[in-house]
Amino acid sequence: MISTRRTRRPRIDTVRRRLDRWRQTRPRARAPLPPRLWAAAVALVPEHGLYGTARALHLDYGTLKRRVTGSGARVRARVPSGFVELATPPAPARDPWLIEVDGRGATVRVRLPGLALTDLAHFTRLVVGAGA
Repeated sequence: MISTRRTRRPRIDTVRRRLDRWRQTRPRARAPLPPRLWAAAVALVPEHGLYGTARALHLDYGTLKRRVTGSGARVRARVPSGFVELATPPAPARDPWLIEVDGRGATVRVRLPGLALTDLAHFTRLVVGAGA
């Protein structure tokens, strides 16, 4: 039978209690944090973010960041980016415009392939002389 063992991430409340217990029983005031507690804090960063983890556990942000980048863990932003680039498909080929102008004894035909309606309006203003 195949064993499917899931790696369980520690909950932030559990790690906070472990840190509080260690802080109350540490041998001296400036004692370094044990590696196991740092590892538990680093394991919370992908879920809660770097700032959220440091704040919830009362840890130094810079030290936690160095531990995270040294461990190879991914830091995920809590707030998604506000910028999303959308690639637009190229404009489809448009039917050509055929403009006929009847004058005195003559008809002028102008064929304009692939112009949008706004471009056609701009072209017409230029030809008629109604200002650009």
